[in-house]
Amino acid sequence: MPASPAGAPASTRTRDPERKNRILAAAADLVARKGFHAVSIAEIGAAAGITGSGIYRHFDSKSAVLVALFDRVIDDLLHDEQQILDTTDDLARALDLLIAGQVEFVVADRELAQVYYNEINNLPDEDSRRLRRKQRLYLEEWVHLVNELREDLSDTEARTVVHAVIGAIQSPLFHNTGLAEDRLRALLTEAARAVLGIVT
Repeated sequence: MPASPAGAPASTRTRDPERKNRILAAAADLVARKGFHAVSIAEIGAAAGITGSGIYRHFDSKSAVLVALFDRVIDDLLHDEQQILDTTDDLARALDLLIAGQVEFVVADRELAQVYYNEINNLPDEDSRRLRRKQRLYLEEWVHLVNELREDLSDTEARTVVHAVIGAIQSPLFHNTGLAEDRLRALLTEAARAVLGIVT
């Protein structure tokens, strides 16, 4: 190995721990604006401040970038959900906290939520199936809580209500409301509670 200048020890190249996060953030922004198929690896790299080829040190393909984004989304939701369930015995309060988490995802992470909703079908089949299984696990806890709190509903009816409330919360992903974020949070929370028919 050649000696470094002045006899100093040769330095080893260290990987920027934030680079992967920059790639994911850049991909989320570009895909939200242009769509998955219209975005190239080179564009993602340029937006992340690296060469397109540099992305392949972290991800095997453009689809792999999208998969990593979506895994992070659903894993964060599952983690927050489990934390809620582990820290409160009040079922109505737990459901209210789940509503708040979903509302926050849609309002504060609107761009990422749009990408998730619009692009999940562009993933390889195996990844799409795996992520949808995670989605079902996330929604299953909502269904369980609604079953406990709404004894007048059958299991099928409870599932229908849960999907309706998620749809209500995610409705601003398809149009620009023009509302201030705090007002939008309040309205979506109110709408979710109304669909659920549960007083918290």
